[in-house]
Amino acid sequence: MKLRRILFIAAVILLPSLLQYCAPAVPSEKERIIPPERLIKKIEGNRRKVKTFSGNGVINVESPKFSGTASFEVLMKKPDSIKISIYGPFGIDLAHGLVSKNNFEFYDVMKNTLYKGSTDANVLNEIFKMDLSFDDLIDAFSGSINLTDKLLEEPDNYYQNDDNFVLSYDNNSSKTRSTFLIENDNLALLKYRLDDLDDNKIIESEYKEIELFDGVPIPYKTYVKYFKNNQKLVLDYRKIRINKELNNLRLDLPRDVKIVRW
Repeated sequence: MKLRRILFIAAVILLPSLLQYCAPAVPSEKERIIPPERLIKKIEGNRRKVKTFSGNGVINVESPKFSGTASFEVLMKKPDSIKISIYGPFGIDLAHGLVSKNNFEFYDVMKNTLYKGSTDANVLNEIFKMDLSFDDLIDAFSGSINLTDKLLEEPDNYYQNDDNFVLSYDNNSSKTRSTFLIENDNLALLKYRLDDLDDNKIIESEYKEIELFDGVPIPYKTYVKYFKNNQKLVLDYRKIRINKELNNLRLDLPRDVKIVRW
C-alpha cells in the first residue's frame, strides 16, 4: 500500500511535466511568417503550372472609347498564344481574335473582314479598347501576375496580418511601387496595385471567387482598372479548365473573307 501511494504521488507530480513535453509546440509568430522569397517562388510556381487555360463567361469593358458587355470564350497556350471569341445575344458570333507575341489576327464577323499584322500595344488597344500589352492580356485572362522579375528581389516592405501577406517593391528606374496582397491559407493573389512613388494609383487588379485547380488558386472574377485613362476590365467566368489538351489555335474563316493588313 505504501509503495502504491508513493507511485501515485510521483505520477501526480510528474504528469504536468510529461504532458508539457508531449504536447505539440505552438509556433511563434515569427515561425508562422513565410520568408518573402519563398512566398514569391510559390506564387510564381503556381502561375507556371498552368500550361493551357480555357474558359467562358462575361466580359465588361468601360473606357472613354467604348463601354459594353458581351459573352466570351478564351483558349490559351501559355506563354505563346491566346484566342478570344466574343458573342452577342443568343450566341451570335461577333468577333474572334488570335494573338501571339509577334502577330495577331482579328476577324470581324459582321463585316466579314480579317485584320492581321504585328502585335504591339497600339493594336491591342484598338482591338480591346484597353491599354494592354500581350503579357497584360495573358495575365488578365488567366487571373495571374508574372512575378519572374521579383524572384531575386527583396521586398521593400513585407508583413503579415491575420488573413493576408502584403509585399511591396519600389522601382526607382520607373518610379513605381508594386504591391501584392496574398491570402494566408491558400497563397492566392487577392490584389495587385501599381502606384507611383507619391502613392498615386496607376493600375489596380482584384481577384475574387477563387477556387483551386490542381492545387493552383484561380479566380472566377477579375477586376482590372487603369486609372490614367479611366479604363476598367471585368472578367466573370462561368467555367474554367486548366492543363487540358488544346488543338492548334486558329481562326475558322470563310473563303470570301476580306483581308486587311494593319
